[in-house]
Amino acid sequence: MHRFLALLLGLSFCLPAAATLVESHGYAQFGSLKYPASFRHFDWVNPEAPKGGTLRIMGSGTFDTLNPYTLKGTSPINTAGFSNYGVHELNAPLMVGTGLFDPSGDEPASSYGLVAASVEYSEDRSWVVFNLRPEARFHDGKPITAYDVAFSYRLLSREGHPQYRTALQEVARVDILNRQRVRFVFKRSGNPLLILRLGELPVLPQHYWSGRDFKATTYEPPLGSGPYRITQVVPGRRLVFERVKDWWGTELAVNRGKYNFERVEVEFYRDNHVAFEAFKAGEFDIYLENQAKNWASGYNIPAVARGEIVKAQIPHQIPTQTQALFMSTRRAHFADLRVREAMGLLFDFEWSNRTLFNDAYRRSTSYYPNSEFAARGIPQGEEWLLLSQHRKALPASLFSQAPSLPQTDGRGLPRETLRRALELLAQAGWKPSGNQLVNGHGQPLRFEILLVNPSLERILQPYRDNLRRLGIQASLRTVDRAQYKQRIDSFDFDMVLMTLPQTLSPGLEQWQYFHSSQSGVRGSRNYAGVRHPVVDDLLDKLLAAQTRDQQIAAARALDRVLLSQHYSIPNWYSDYHRVAWRNRFAHVTTPPYTLGLRAWWLTPSETSR
Repeated sequence: MHRFLALLLGLSFCLPAAATLVESHGYAQFGSLKYPASFRHFDWVNPEAPKGGTLRIMGSGTFDTLNPYTLKGTSPINTAGFSNYGVHELNAPLMVGTGLFDPSGDEPASSYGLVAASVEYSEDRSWVVFNLRPEARFHDGKPITAYDVAFSYRLLSREGHPQYRTALQEVARVDILNRQRVRFVFKRSGNPLLILRLGELPVLPQHYWSGRDFKATTYEPPLGSGPYRITQVVPGRRLVFERVKDWWGTELAVNRGKYNFERVEVEFYRDNHVAFEAFKAGEFDIYLENQAKNWASGYNIPAVARGEIVKAQIPHQIPTQTQALFMSTRRAHFADLRVREAMGLLFDFEWSNRTLFNDAYRRSTSYYPNSEFAARGIPQGEEWLLLSQHRKALPASLFSQAPSLPQTDGRGLPRETLRRALELLAQAGWKPSGNQLVNGHGQPLRFEILLVNPSLERILQPYRDNLRRLGIQASLRTVDRAQYKQRIDSFDFDMVLMTLPQTLSPGLEQWQYFHSSQSGVRGSRNYAGVRHPVVDDLLDKLLAAQTRDQQIAAARALDRVLLSQHYSIPNWYSDYHRVAWRNRFAHVTTPPYTLGLRAWWLTPSETSR
């Protein structure tokens, strides 16, 4: 019977005869899906939301390409905060729920079919088949087929951003079974996360990209397949999206109640102060506030008092991004763990939070803030078992102490902290000489903090001053975005303030952040140059997790080891959205795992304008 079923599926006899097959409208990495096959819409949307009207939003910085899938250039979706809007230049993926295209609002690690109507997979997760919707179309009317899926996998693996090679590295091959069925066979079984990542695969049109230079930057909007298409482009400054009439996905359960605006206009601002003034003047509709000081005092304006602008602080359960000052261990002075630990001691978060941020933030004490993956207390259970295998390679304190960072009373660094930092630096060979620290060759301890946002200079000046008190010559260097990207991609920095996006189900992106194999890959996000065998092993354990509990244990163990090695100086985070908008919109609710702007709509009086 299994052999007959395998033949029907085009699986040949290479699969185990006893393999159990699963077919479903969606896929849950662990446990069960929240929504059954018969579901009509997600709980947090209004399926009867009126369509129409224009949404005006802002982009942060600028863009120099409309191809979001390559290393070269910065596309709109890759600018700060743009993914929150739910309108972008990405192609429709096989499934939605994880990834950037349309993240889940109320499930941590589940996806539902978009281009794919259903998914089939073996119970041991050694292969997966995606059954495509015959009605799925690119914007030129041509159908999306299995040939496009296979083409996309091969193109992105070969010429796409390195993150795709990382995400897809466990695929052994792709087979086109027919025009609507495509199978991916994995290098190993027991890999539940890989099906989610393949579901995120954007399906690119083979007939469009064949004969074009995929790696080149372009201001010509590539052929898409999503609910919106780009109709106007002012390079680097302005975009206009228009809703695709008769879009093939409009009535799908995963889309009902979403993408309600007929037109979306985007103006890009290089300066946040200028952008905020433009918002107050009515130039656009929604402002996602990322400056605590401005949130505290910048909205004392008549429009807010009259209710014309709504200002809301909305709690969420989204794992916040890892924001930290990353030290490049490729640099000789930061290759020493004692130097890195000393750098962390000299960062006074409490003073900055009180003086600069109006006490608006929490200190990040984990690489996974605001999530259940953050290490806490002393290791126990499965986490302890994972770590105990490497006891000889880890500090003893890791097993007996909870992860912690130095704290102050917010009025400056205490003498004990300064003394401890000097002791660590002396152990690493850095001794006072006049008003500076020098090594055995008389060379001063000097480094540069690379920035792209000028407003960060004010925030990091106190840290630079603390370093100078000990004779460490640190400079703040702000460069333009093009130079910044080039230097980041080639790891041409000493210390850099960066963010690592985190997800509801950490997996292969952690490999790119921390695995030894990525430390020398141009464009990877292993900013610190992490090369640690225990980290590599824990990443393997994380990717091999078969249950949510195993995933949590592996992530906490990984977090604990990374913190013990002082690769970065964790910054701060908040567990709420700060949003202001013109009082012309409506929405059902804000779900716990996304801001959900893609499900907002204009009030009837505004839609009819």
